Amino acid sequence: MVWPRLMCSSPSLYLGFVIFLVSITWQRMATSQSDFEYYNCQNEQGNYTANSTYKANLDHLLSTFTSHRQIDYGFYNLSYGQDREANAIGLCRGDVGPSDCQTCLNNTITLLIENCPTQIETIGWYDECMFRYSDRSIFGVMEPSPAVFSWRTRNASDPERFTQAARNLLESLTSEAAAGDSRLKFAAGDAEIPNYWPIYGAVQCTPDLSANDCTNCLLGAIAQIRDCCDGKMGGRVGRPSCNIRFDIDPFIQNRPESAPPPLNLPNTTTTTTTPQGNSSGIVVFIVVPLIVVIIAAVALIIISIFLKRRKLKSYSAQNLPEDEVINAESLQFDFDTIRVATDGFSDENQLGKGGFGVVYKGRLPDGRSIAVKRLFQGSKQGDEEFKNEILLVAKLQHRNLVQLLGFCFKHHERLLIYEFVENSSLEKFLFNPIKRERLDWKTRYSIIDGIVRGLVYLHEDSQLTIIHRDLKACNILLDAEMNAKISDFGTAKLFDYDQTQGNTKRIMGTFGYMAPEYAWNGCFSVKTDVFSFGVLILEIVSGQKNNRAQTNKEIEESLVSLAWRSWGNGNALDIVDPCLRNGSRMEMGRCIHIGLLCVQANLGARPTMSTVLLMLNNGSFSLPTPSQPAFFVNSAASRMRGQSQGHNETQGLNYMSISELYPR
Repeated sequence: MVWPRLMCSSPSLYLGFVIFLVSITWQRMATSQSDFEYYNCQNEQGNYTANSTYKANLDHLLSTFTSHRQIDYGFYNLSYGQDREANAIGLCRGDVGPSDCQTCLNNTITLLIENCPTQIETIGWYDECMFRYSDRSIFGVMEPSPAVFSWRTRNASDPERFTQAARNLLESLTSEAAAGDSRLKFAAGDAEIPNYWPIYGAVQCTPDLSANDCTNCLLGAIAQIRDCCDGKMGGRVGRPSCNIRFDIDPFIQNRPESAPPPLNLPNTTTTTTTPQGNSSGIVVFIVVPLIVVIIAAVALIIISIFLKRRKLKSYSAQNLPEDEVINAESLQFDFDTIRVATDGFSDENQLGKGGFGVVYKGRLPDGRSIAVKRLFQGSKQGDEEFKNEILLVAKLQHRNLVQLLGFCFKHHERLLIYEFVENSSLEKFLFNPIKRERLDWKTRYSIIDGIVRGLVYLHEDSQLTIIHRDLKACNILLDAEMNAKISDFGTAKLFDYDQTQGNTKRIMGTFGYMAPEYAWNGCFSVKTDVFSFGVLILEIVSGQKNNRAQTNKEIEESLVSLAWRSWGNGNALDIVDPCLRNGSRMEMGRCIHIGLLCVQANLGARPTMSTVLLMLNNGSFSLPTPSQPAFFVNSAASRMRGQSQGHNETQGLNYMSISELYPR
């Protein structure tokens, strides 16, 4: 009864109350929209101080960035200052109008300042814009990283056909975008697949790139679809210099040619001279439809925002979203279901045993094959801590990582459920004289590439900076197509966002693959995994284990030592596996070169995994001369073989396990 009384006795009060409610709703909506899809403070580029010249230049640049009203084409590239110049780039999606573009960029600037208050170089993405700044020259330079990936959670019914059609569409748009001018390099279109969904796509570069750099950037982004969005019904790859997107729903707006004319509302001021009853009736007649329209509009906007947020699932955000689809309930399996699936954890279903538990093959009631890791008892972890760590690792989704499907625990039993990988581990093939014949050079090179891509994701592109710490041949699984999948995260460390290295008194991993700074001092970083990868790539090329390299000498020599000695004598290819009768000798030599760069004793001289990926896929990339590797591995293995043999000797599959993880 309150609403009719308000409406009749005090229409102005009622209208004010409605406006207040609408303003509250809009405020909440604005708050909900203020979350980044992704941002990166790029701590490795350093920090500035409060009284520095760079801060003064940056403050001036950011405060006036979108005030240049003559820019109505969605691209800003501005600088300010002479000494310690501040440079910034803002890019809006090609279909976004000037007003929305400026709003998006201003929001991005505000949140970057809040989240990266002292970082010299930062970058942030919304759905409709990208903004970055730095003290170095960033104009006209093609930069592929850091990158952001988003994808639909739903898979296409014919994933190969759908993904190929999406790639074809984006590639066809690339030339159109690259041919754009200095104001806009953007192209959008769609493609029809017979008896299937239509696909909508868009590609864009920062207009300061040359046509060739734009093409290369876009083609590189399209190639990354395989890493994030393979088989998904929608996906997006964002790079500092370009971005691509495809989806089964249209997402491009029709950019208005001009602003719409102002709405002519009835002049209600004349009603003030009418009698009170008449005035109330007229106000009610005007206000009620207006209220209905406002409420309907707000409801539609809220629904559209909700649907839009559900449509794409971003995994490169710095902070884990509160409304993440993945939760403990969706990942938890019933213990009895798993027990039945593995035939009571029977010995016949045992696939292998690792350092953290026994792995069994199982089959769920729906017919899916799974691998179940039954963790050894004795963990001091609580149930909630265990579940939280599961949720963190379950967010890792990459074609070159073994996928965690879920978990269950009952009393002292803790089980991890993974996708089943058909061809067991790389070790079972690589060091078996019969099975090794199946690993021709094309297959080995593909395995190396897959391992590199998986490590780049763990180190740079996932929500969490993850150091594996036990990378070796038995922890690389091979699927039915012999694609590599990194497994066994039992020794992994998850870094805080601004952390670049760590220290531990509990050395975990396998001697022979450990970097010297980790084995002796407990210091680890991404370069720890780089060292292990260097040993692994030498093993893949040679077909020999690092601590069992075959030489003409009577004493045992590590593979790293043998490779270094052969390199120094100009005979690097002498270590190549004799089984590799065909294949590119140049690629083999390049892989040996990369391996030696990765095992250098000086961790600062080792390349990052993203650099290794560039070295592998760009033959014109000049490789530096490696320095002497760490020779400690052979003697360390000899001294500690007795006390670590049970842990080091691989007995079978090692699927991902959880131990000592902490969120970024």
